[in-house]
Amino acid sequence: MSHSARKTCFALAAASLFVAACATDTPPADTSPAAASASGTQAPRTGSAATKDQRGQRATSQAGTQAALKGVPGQRSVYYDFDRAEVKPEFRPTIEAHARYLRDNADARVTIEGNGDERGSREYNLALGQKRAEAVQRMMRLSGAADGQIEAVSFGEEKPKALGHDEASWAENRRSDVVYQRGK
Repeated sequence: MSHSARKTCFALAAASLFVAACATDTPPADTSPAAASASGTQAPRTGSAATKDQRGQRATSQAGTQAALKGVPGQRSVYYDFDRAEVKPEFRPTIEAHARYLRDNADARVTIEGNGDERGSREYNLALGQKRAEAVQRMMRLSGAADGQIEAVSFGEEKPKALGHDEASWAENRRSDVVYQRGK
């Protein structure tokens, strides 16, 4: 690999880490304990250790988040065939629904997170994840969303949804996720 290609891959990885560190809302559909354990985060504690005030603040925050995301399409992942970045026809309605939401809500912002399975080199998977995210981004723009509302990033193989080493797990990990950013 050439020196400039390494620099590009490193810049992509650094940008991906930066975006991952930014505050985003996890979609309501992905707040299950299984999703939380797969992502390495813990569900909020609701036992006796949490005070009533903390529980009240958490409930208010969750209600505000859900209200802010009211009308957002529930399907947030687009899946791909092995080694491909083309959007399958069955996911076009999902992408178009997100684009309509963005078009109708000019202050809404999303990050499209491209992912790959564990097969292939890290650099290859970062590039493939970026192509996948950009394919969704391009389709959203063609469906009416504004350029400034959509950012495409790649996590390559670094953010698996399924932790297995079989075809079923790899199929879950070949995806782009639509993540709505928290309002300012």
